[in-house]
This record gives sequence, C-alpha cells and structure tokens, in this order.
Amino acid sequence: MSEQDISELEKSLGYFFKRKELLIEALTHRSFAHENPDKAGAYNERLEFLGDSVLGFVIVEYLFLSKNQLTESVMAKTKSYLVKESILSEIASSLSLGKYLRLGKGEEATGGRTKKSLLADAVEAVLGSVYLDGGYRKVKELVLRLFKGKIDAILSSGEFYDFKTELQEETQLLFGSIPEYRLAKQEGEEHKKIFTVEVYVTGKKFGTGKGKSKKEAETLAAREALKKLME
Repeated sequence: MSEQDISELEKSLGYFFKRKELLIEALTHRSFAHENPDKAGAYNERLEFLGDSVLGFVIVEYLFLSKNQLTESVMAKTKSYLVKESILSEIASSLSLGKYLRLGKGEEATGGRTKKSLLADAVEAVLGSVYLDGGYRKVKELVLRLFKGKIDAILSSGEFYDFKTELQEETQLLFGSIPEYRLAKQEGEEHKKIFTVEVYVTGKKFGTGKGKSKKEAETLAAREALKKLME
C-alpha cells in the first residue's frame, strides 16, 4: 500500500493511525501473505477475530443503553442481523475498502476485491486494528459512525426484526395466549393510506402502531407491547 492509499482510507474512516502497520495488516489477505512472505509478516485473520468481538460488544452496549429497553432476545437477534456478511460488505463498499485490499494473484483474478466474504472480514479486521491502535473509545466512535444509521432504522421501524414472533413467544409463555391484532383506523387517500393497529393480549390492549401498511403497523404495535411487558 502506498502512503496515499493509507491517507485516503484514514480520511474515509475518520481515524488516523499511529501504527500504520496495523492498518496494512488488517487489509492483507492470507493469499497475499503466502505469495509474498518478504512483504507481509502477518495477515488479517487474527485482527478479524478481535474486530468481530469488539464490533459485537459496541453494538450490544448501544442496544442495551437505548431507551427502548430491549429484551435479551431482541438484542441478540438485532446484533446478529447487524454483523452478518451482507451488512458488513455494505459498510466495506461505503468505504471503498475493496480497492485497498492486498490480495494474492489467485484472489485478484477471481474478483476478490468484490467478494462479500473478504470485504466483511476486512471490516472486522480494520475495527480490530483501530481498537489496538486507539483503544475502545476510538473504535466505538468508528463503529457508531458506520453502523448507527442501520441500528436506529431497526429500533425505529422494526423493519429488520420480527417483533410479532417475539411477542407471540412472550405472551404464550406468560399468559398461555397469543396476541390479537385489530385494525383501529385507516386514513388518507388510497395510495397514501395510514393504518392504525392495536394489539390485544387476553382482551387487554398492550400496544398501538401506525404505518403505511397493516404489516408495518402490526410490527410497531408488537414492539410497543413488548416494551410494556418489560416494564
């Protein structure tokens, strides 16, 4: 990697390394290290392992401290969604991380710079390198800068999480009953309708949700009901 490459990526990350060699290691694939032992003392798998743990902790801490008082199950499933390969590779693409990877000839020839698995691994390795170079506060700042939009989208809309299934499991366990969703209101023009749905458990209203579809409204009602159950 050239000094210009390092500088470009640091600007994209919003973090400037004291030990540039950590960033270089984070971007070095096993194939490059095996083909160029004189140019690469290490490759990124150890940093990837560390970064995976750091990323998971930062996300869980953020979810735990959110005002939504999420259940353990919701936090676990939300975290699992956020750290999956497809999300990590999206983050990598937003940073143009693929162009900075150090790959062996075989990986280069087979499109390694756009492989989701390699990109996801590189994101975790970079996070591991930031943690070692700058400590927890710096890596937390970076994780939240990269992931906060996606986290908040989940918490605000429930789009990526099945709150209805979670609510059904909880109410069966607590009350031996499943939730009942009732359409309370629909308003607006045909192509701009807003639906209001209420969810009842054992005849008592536990939550209300509004959305552009019945499904969205039911999801938000279920999320509110889960929060009430926690309280």
